Amino acid sequence: MSEQTLNPGTNDLQSALEALLFVAAGPVSPGYLAEALDCTNKVVENELKLLSAYYSEGRGLRVQRFGGKVQLTTAPHFSQLIEHFLGLEATSTLSRAALEALAIVAYRQPVTRPGIDAIRGVNSDGVLRSLLSKGLIEELGRAEGPGRPILYGVTTDFLQYFGLASLEELPPFEVPKEEAEVENNGLLKD
Repeated sequence: MSEQTLNPGTNDLQSALEALLFVAAGPVSPGYLAEALDCTNKVVENELKLLSAYYSEGRGLRVQRFGGKVQLTTAPHFSQLIEHFLGLEATSTLSRAALEALAIVAYRQPVTRPGIDAIRGVNSDGVLRSLLSKGLIEELGRAEGPGRPILYGVTTDFLQYFGLASLEELPPFEVPKEEAEVENNGLLKD
């Protein structure tokens, strides 16, 4: 395929990339796409940026990035329309405790249950089981330390649930001044 860059809709490479993302069963690596398209990773990354910009201008689809992989998803503001069209039940809401634990995982990942418990001040077993069953978090492996606790991180379903294209779209994390002082004194540790 040619390595020239044209406008969306007129570029064979970009159209082919779009088609591959459309039929992919889940997130795929840019390297895998480059191999399928017989071009370089740099060319695919450039085309993904152009495609992402094209879709972000009021289109019904988005290019979502997570964990070094990309996929084509629907725009978050169409979620209710899509649920109605597909006859899906309204999505369940998350409890305050689940949102709290999910925020900790999203900002601190990979993080252990004891690390989450230390921040929340309560046991998080039930909340983590719920988030795992909803597919919003996943086990990433085990920490090197006593008991080798499980490490948790968010999933692509988390991004879709909150309408994010990537974790970089999370708002900046700000620690209240009092907590920052306590943390700097070494009283709070993960």
